Amino acid sequence: TGPMSSKCLGNLLCITLSAEHFEDRYLSFSVVDQSGLAWELDEAMASQCGYTVTYSNQSHIEFRASALSCHSHLEKDMFIVTVQIKASHTPDMKNATTHLKSVSCHYGPWSPRELLCESNYMEVSVRREVPQTVEDFIYDELEDWTLAFPEAKAGEASIWQIVFHQPEEKKAQLVSDAWSAGYGLSTTDTRVLLRVPYTAEQIQLVQDQGITFAVVKSSTLYKQQRMVLVVDTAVACPVDGVDYINRTIIWTVPKYIQLLSAGASSFKDVCVEAGVDLHKLSAKELASRKYVLSNGFNVITMKIPIGAEGGYYKSSVSSGQYGAKYTINLFLEHQWEDNKWGLTKHTIIKEIETPFEQVELAITNNSNLSARLMNVTVGTFLPDVELVNLTIEGATVAVPAAVQHGYLTHEITHTHGTKAYVIQVPLDAPSIKKEYMRADMRAYTLNITLAFITHPTRETFTVPVVIVSSVKDAVLPSARGFCDGKNLHLIITHGNVDKNWLPFISGWHLTPETVQKYSYGMRDNGTHLAISIPFLSSHVNYEEFHTSGIKASLHVTLKDAVTLANRRDFSVSCRFSPSELIQCLPNGTVVITAVKLAEVADLDTSLFVLRDRLCKPSLVTEKTATFKFNVNTCGTSRKFNSTTMAYENDVLYFRPGNDTPVYQLKFVCWYAIKQTVGVQYESKKNPPPSIKLGLGSLALSLKLFKDKSYSEPYQESEYPVVKYLRESLYFEVELLQPKDARLELNLDDCWATNSQSQDSLTQWPILINGCENSKDSYSTVFHEVNYSLRVKFPQHLKRFEVRMFTFVQGTTLLQE
Repeated sequence: TGPMSSKCLGNLLCITLSAEHFEDRYLSFSVVDQSGLAWELDEAMASQCGYTVTYSNQSHIEFRASALSCHSHLEKDMFIVTVQIKASHTPDMKNATTHLKSVSCHYGPWSPRELLCESNYMEVSVRREVPQTVEDFIYDELEDWTLAFPEAKAGEASIWQIVFHQPEEKKAQLVSDAWSAGYGLSTTDTRVLLRVPYTAEQIQLVQDQGITFAVVKSSTLYKQQRMVLVVDTAVACPVDGVDYINRTIIWTVPKYIQLLSAGASSFKDVCVEAGVDLHKLSAKELASRKYVLSNGFNVITMKIPIGAEGGYYKSSVSSGQYGAKYTINLFLEHQWEDNKWGLTKHTIIKEIETPFEQVELAITNNSNLSARLMNVTVGTFLPDVELVNLTIEGATVAVPAAVQHGYLTHEITHTHGTKAYVIQVPLDAPSIKKEYMRADMRAYTLNITLAFITHPTRETFTVPVVIVSSVKDAVLPSARGFCDGKNLHLIITHGNVDKNWLPFISGWHLTPETVQKYSYGMRDNGTHLAISIPFLSSHVNYEEFHTSGIKASLHVTLKDAVTLANRRDFSVSCRFSPSELIQCLPNGTVVITAVKLAEVADLDTSLFVLRDRLCKPSLVTEKTATFKFNVNTCGTSRKFNSTTMAYENDVLYFRPGNDTPVYQLKFVCWYAIKQTVGVQYESKKNPPPSIKLGLGSLALSLKLFKDKSYSEPYQESEYPVVKYLRESLYFEVELLQPKDARLELNLDDCWATNSQSQDSLTQWPILINGCENSKDSYSTVFHEVNYSLRVKFPQHLKRFEVRMFTFVQGTTLLQE
C-alpha cells in the first residue's frame, strides 16, 4: 500500500500514514492549493480550514479534510485535496523526506443543510435560498430593508456579514473580522459555509436532554442588488454524552435539538448509520462486533464493549504507574426531514477514550541456575512501549550499554500483539548481590529498575525488579589451628560466602588497630586469614591447670558485617608448659604470672595476692596478674634436700569476708646447692683487675610515649607532636641488641637542641653523667622500669620525664 493510503466517506477524505515508513519520525503537514503553493498546517489553520490530524498511536496517524476545506478543488461531483508530508529524524526537520499525496473523492447530492462535528471544529453548510422580494422593495429605499434587518446597517458597504446571536445581544462582524477571529467562511455557487473552531469566542455550551452541546447561533447576511439574503448558519455538536458501565461504552446523542429545530414542527428520520474510522458498518457487521445501535424516540444510543474490534488499546501513565486506555474512533450519521429545512444530514466524529486502567505487570523468574544465569521476564506491555534504560546499583545505563555490565535484554512478541521484555544476567555479575542463607545455600538477588517510554506520547514510567534465587553452592570457610610454645595460631581458609564477614576474638573486633595495640599477628592474602595470639593474652581463655601444663584456647568468631550475626566459630586449644608462667632468676628474684581460669571468670585479677597478702601484682590484665618479688619475701617458704633448695609460694584469691581462697596457684623455684666444678689453680701475683676498652655494636631505640604508663608510644604518623610549655614528655631508651641479661643500660649525657642536628650549637643538657641537670627549673624525673609482658629485661631500659621548654636569649625566642 506504500507509505500512505486513503479513503472517502461522503464529504470527508482520510489519508492514513503507515507505521513502517513513518515510525520514530517528526512530521510536518502542508496542503497544496491549485496554484501549487504549499500551506503548512498548524492547529489554528487546521481548525479554521477544515483539516484534522490525529496521532492515535504509532501505527495510526490520520489526516482528514472536509470537501469544503480551504484548499479543496471542486470539479462536478468530486473534490480533490493535495497533501505534502515531510518526515525527519530530528525536530528541526533537517534532511526531511517529502511525500506528496493527491486524493479525489466523489460526493453525492448535497442536502439542504449539512452539519459536521469534527474533533477540532464544527462545520455547517446550507443551500443559498433567495427569498421572495417584497413588493415595492427597491434598492433606493434603503431605510426599509435597513429597518427590517438592523444588523446589516453597520455594514452597508460590505458584501458579507455574520451575526452571532448571544443570549444578551447580537454581534455582527464583517467577513474579514470573522476570519481574523479564526472562523472559516466560504461560499460556492449554491452553498454558504461556516466553520467554527471549538476554541472560538462565540461558542456557547447548552444542555439538551442532559447532554452538553457546543453551539453557535449565527445568521449570515448577503446584500445582493435589490434584496438581502439571510442564511441560518447555526451549528451544534455534542461534547459529552459518553458513559462507561460494566466495561461497556455508552454514547448517547439527542435528536432534533432545539437550536437545530427552530422553526420546524414535524420531523421524520430518514437514516441513522454508524461506523468506525470513517467506515460505515452494516447491521450484520455491528452485530458481529457486538455493537448495539439504538434509534429511540428522542435519542440515538450506541453501545461498544470495551476491547471490541475496531478500537485499540494504547499505553498510558498515571502517577508513575503503567496502565492502558481503550480508544475507538466512532462516527454517527443522522439524516432527518422537517418542514423547514427539508433534509438535514448531521455527521458526528467522536474519538472515545476510556479512563485510565492500571495494568498489573507480571515479573516472572525463569532463571537457569544450572547454567548460572538469572532470567526474568517483565510484561505484558502494549506495542507502543519501549524499554530505554536500566538502573544498576544506582547508575542509569542505556539498553545498548547494559551488555557491558553483563545484562542482555530482548523483546518477545505475543500472537495478539502485546510484548514482554526478557532480562538475562550471569549469577556472578558484580551487581548481583550474594548472601549466605544457611548450610550450603546462597541467595542471589537481582535488584534493578527498568525505565520505559510510551510512543508517541513519550510518557515515562519505571518498573522495579527484585528477584531472589537460592543456589546450593555455598562454600563455608574452614580452619586449622596449632601452637608453637608461645603463641596460638589459627589459619582460616576463605570460602565463597565470607567476603563481608568480620573476625572477632572474645567479643572484640580484630581490626588492624587492635592487632597493633596488643602485638598480635594477622595476615590475609585473599585465600587465607592467619591469626597469631600470644599465649599470655587477655583474649586467650585458660581452661585447665595441671603440673603437666595449662590448657589455653583461642576462640574466633566470624560475624556478618551488617547484622553482626554469628556466622562461623573456630577455636584452637593447646597445652603450654608451666615454665611459661614463672622465671626463677639467679639473683633470687621470682617473676610469676597467674592466669584466671574460664570457670572462675568473675575474678578480679588485681585482687590476686601471695601468701603475704600485702604482696600484690605489679602488672595486671583482664586475665593475668604478674608478681615480681624476692624469694626471701612475701611469705615464701624454703625447703632443702641434698642437692637443691626449693622456694615455694602461692597465688591466692579470696572473696570478701571469706578466708578460704577460691583460687590457689602453687609454684616452686629450685636452686642447686651442691655442684662440682673442675678448676685449675696456679698461685702467682695477679695484676689488679682492669677494664679493657673494646669495640662493639649496640642497637638502641629512643621513643616518646603518651603518658607515664609507657604503654603507648607515639607512632611515626603522629609526628610532629605538639606540646604546651611545662607539659610532660615521657622518654624511653631501650637496648635492643644484644639480648644479654648480664648487660645493664646506663645513660651518660642527654641534651636537647633547637634543630634536628645533634651538633647544633644551641643546646641544653637534660642529663649530665647520668644525673639530672641541677640548673633546670624542673628537674628530669627518672621512672622505674619493671618486668612485664613487653619488658623481659628491665635493666635494658631507662625511662625519664622532661618538662616541655623552649630556647630563649633574654626575652627573645631563639629560632632554628
